[in-house]
This record gives sequence, C-alpha cells and structure tokens, in this order.
Amino acid sequence: MNKFLVSTWDVRSLIFIRLAVGLIFLTQGILKYIDPHMGVLRFARIGFPYPGFTAHFVGTFEIVCGLLILIGLLTRIASIPLLIVILTAIATTKIPELFRSDQGFWFMVSDARTDFAMTMSLLFLMSLGAGSWSLDAWLWEERLHEAAN
Repeated sequence: MNKFLVSTWDVRSLIFIRLAVGLIFLTQGILKYIDPHMGVLRFARIGFPYPGFTAHFVGTFEIVCGLLILIGLLTRIASIPLLIVILTAIATTKIPELFRSDQGFWFMVSDARTDFAMTMSLLFLMSLGAGSWSLDAWLWEERLHEAAN
C-alpha cells in the first residue's frame, strides 16, 4: 500500500483544515477567471509572461486541487501544485515588499500572513493526509476490506 496516498483514518478534525485550504484555493481560482483585477491584470502587473494564459492556468490548478482537498481525494498529491502556487505567490508578491522603501519587513509580514497560513496548512495536509472524513479514507477502507475477504 502506498503510504503517500493512505490517509490517517482516525483524525476527523482534519476536515477543518481541508475546508479552509480547499475553499480558499477554490474561490481564488474562480476569481482568476471572473475578475480581471484578480487574474489577468494582476498577473500582468506582477510581470508574468502571457498573463492571460498564466492566470487561467494557475486558476485551473487552484479550482481542481482545491476541490480535491475539499472532498479529501488525493489530498497529499493535490497539495503539491498548491504549495508551488503559494510559494510562487510569496516569491513574486511578498518578498519584493522587503525592498520597497514605503513597505519593508513588518508590512511584508502582515501582508503575507494568509500565504504563510496556507503554506503551513498544505504542509500539514501533505504530512498527515485527509483524515477519516474523506474520500481517501473511504476508498482505502473499501480496498482494505476487499483485500481481507
């Protein structure tokens, strides 16, 4: 059995972390499609090449992986692209604030609090899995039951 896919069945409270992470990424992904200021224009301002494609590419990952985390399916795997997305967001939007004379360290720390919380939550989900109230747990429990019979 692949330990990377197996969930920790006895932890039900992981659903709260999954709800927070899944809903935040799901809504941010949708916003990249429906609000140009949160999608294409934001990516252009940051300096990404092909901002129309890039915003929608990232938005798609946020929607799909956010939904997977919400339902607790392939949670550990779905966390990986979202970790890449959030680390890229920190590198491209938060770190530069350190070097702006009107912002600096404390401004950056305050502005990055959600990104930091999402990073730590994704690492948490990657290490523990989806918990017992998830499709991961249900599917693996079914497979274990079938293998026992």
